[in-house]
Amino acid sequence: MKVALDISPLKSGHQFRGIGAYTKNLFESLQAIKRADFEVVSVESGEIPKDCDLVHYPYFDLFFKTLPLIRKRKTVVTIHDTTPLVFPEHYPPGIKGRLKFEAQKMTLKTVSRVITDSQNSKKDIAHYLGYPQKKIEVVYLAASKIFQPIKEKNKLERVSKKYQLPLKFVLYVGDVNYNKNVLGLVKACKAMKLPLVIVGKQAVQKKFDQTNIENQSLVQLIKQYGQDKEVIRVGYVPDEDLVVLYNLATVYCQPSFYEGFGLPVIQAMACGTPVVTSKEASLPEISGQAAVLIDPYDINDITNGLSVAIEDEDLREQLIKRGLNQAKKFSWEKVANETYKVYQKVVKRK
Repeated sequence: MKVALDISPLKSGHQFRGIGAYTKNLFESLQAIKRADFEVVSVESGEIPKDCDLVHYPYFDLFFKTLPLIRKRKTVVTIHDTTPLVFPEHYPPGIKGRLKFEAQKMTLKTVSRVITDSQNSKKDIAHYLGYPQKKIEVVYLAASKIFQPIKEKNKLERVSKKYQLPLKFVLYVGDVNYNKNVLGLVKACKAMKLPLVIVGKQAVQKKFDQTNIENQSLVQLIKQYGQDKEVIRVGYVPDEDLVVLYNLATVYCQPSFYEGFGLPVIQAMACGTPVVTSKEASLPEISGQAAVLIDPYDINDITNGLSVAIEDEDLREQLIKRGLNQAKKFSWEKVANETYKVYQKVVKRK
């Protein structure tokens, strides 16, 4: 079985985002599968070798044409989430976007299998895209092996000094889109007089369309807290520094209204950092019993969740221990093996 994996996300703006990380880690992990009957090759759109049995597109844009209408080989597509369809008022596609959505939706019906990140996303893909649930395979993501507890004081001190971090802080990693609820987290941290460190390229962007409705959360963050020394926006951080940031954080918080998976939650747990996260969408599924769950629509509940995770020493110890165990349930070796099983199903099916 020869599989062509489309690595186009590594050549686009997705390179430093979740889709890029997924594509890179998936390709490397699939290459590590040593089987005489299996080979994976990287391709870019339109360059599919003739001897391939299957093509895997590791991304699917709802409002742009990312899936070829005419395909000569069996196809697997990864759809990470349906966020814009869950919150259409915050992610309006426009007339062209709606037309492209219908085209993408129609093309999707001809795909052999869809892979997604969680049972919650599987449910939503079936609901919003009309794709058969029986053909949707859940393959959970994983944190890279670099994410682990760090004991070396020199490394901790170097990174803390590099980013001028306070002794105690709440950490958030990700974009500043509506569904991420970053403004809610800022309000909770301000109520507790706790510094918030925000990691992510988007948070420090200066040139962006401030009239675009999708950017309004970022506009408000900069307008209200752009000069606030207790809201520290550090921008993009390479993984070797990010793992140290997780280790330095007093608590990690993912207060999202919606996630397809919620990878930073697992990254934080793998580093031994207590986690507070939303009880919405995929996040309870991913965090299990290893996090404090909060109502993201209630600032007081976010505040209370952060408070107990920081101040209750017994709970902190439990969260750290459970988090480390929860993170071990996810690995890129497992992602690769389960993805390989999906390929087998597709290729064997006549």
